[in-house]
Amino acid sequence: MPFTALNSRMVEARIGPGQRMFSQRGAMLAYRGEVSFTPNIQGGQGGVGSMLGRRIAGEATPLMTVEGSGTIMFGHGGHHVQVVDLTGETLYVEADRLLAFDGSLQQGTMFMGSQGGVMGMVRGQVTGQGLFTTTLKGVGSAAVMAHGGVIELPITPQHPVHVDPQAYVAHRGDVRNKLSTALGWRDMVGRGSGEAFQLELSGQGTVYVQASEEKL
Repeated sequence: MPFTALNSRMVEARIGPGQRMFSQRGAMLAYRGEVSFTPNIQGGQGGVGSMLGRRIAGEATPLMTVEGSGTIMFGHGGHHVQVVDLTGETLYVEADRLLAFDGSLQQGTMFMGSQGGVMGMVRGQVTGQGLFTTTLKGVGSAAVMAHGGVIELPITPQHPVHVDPQAYVAHRGDVRNKLSTALGWRDMVGRGSGEAFQLELSGQGTVYVQASEEKL
């Protein structure tokens, strides 16, 4: 059920009998055909466990279950939309950045402290991103939102990538992340021009970086 980009801020998806999609509430812009939208209270394919993980962290993002036969157009808040096609790997993305995704993808929740230990927890507190992040795994497509467009940067064992945490959108693949600091004496006295914290991603995969440091 791949998404088709209509422009940089809108995507279209076709759904048929027996298929299912999930979208953020309020993301449907228009549709054709016989399509139904119902509130989802179980956290998508991740079930109750996924829902509880996000609610414990205060990060539950309401979802709609989309079923029927027709074509649906999605967009939200004028944000740039990036389509990510998965072929079995896992996508890690903040819940509020998910616009819509295939029902065939298995949704879960990962505690960021499990990647980078204590530094993963610090990342959530310092950067404003949650301690929990949403995971989507399997074969299918997801549409994620960002400010000002997205660039895909490859991550390899020989070439890790450092990202401003506020510019981070999502990543996929076998990737480890940790928060590092570039705080120097000039920053301590208020004269620094560099970024105090950087998110280091290493391993094998891709990271999606937005053009703006604003949060959704």
